[in-house]
Amino acid sequence: MKKLIFTFSFLSLFVFGFQNYSNAQSEPVLYFCEKYGDDGEVNVSDRFTTGYLTVMVKCDYALDLEDVSIQFDKWNTRERKFEYYKKFDYVVEPDMKFIFFAKNDESDLKFEETGFYRVFLLDDREKTVASALIEIID
Repeated sequence: MKKLIFTFSFLSLFVFGFQNYSNAQSEPVLYFCEKYGDDGEVNVSDRFTTGYLTVMVKCDYALDLEDVSIQFDKWNTRERKFEYYKKFDYVVEPDMKFIFFAKNDESDLKFEETGFYRVFLLDDREKTVASALIEIID
């Protein structure tokens, strides 16, 4: 019985004493939906058919960005690496914590081909702010 109590005490100390505290969203998060409207995101996923999508970015703090880009890199199965696909430039407000990038007159955010893509939110120095993977299917 003493061994059982000792073992349980040791395991409790290990589990609670070395607990790692983390926030669910401490960094900018990039994700995708079909569209964003009055009711929020419609069809959030990381797998879509070809066509137009909305790129979403959320953060717990102001992103402090002005000139940004959304860049698509496509997985080249033959070369076994990601390659540049296309890029769109945007201007945002520095105090924004939530941004959605959707089809407009200057960008189409359209995935025309099936495959795997890396999508980046880049700052004005081409540094990655957030990124995510997406699969486009037929």
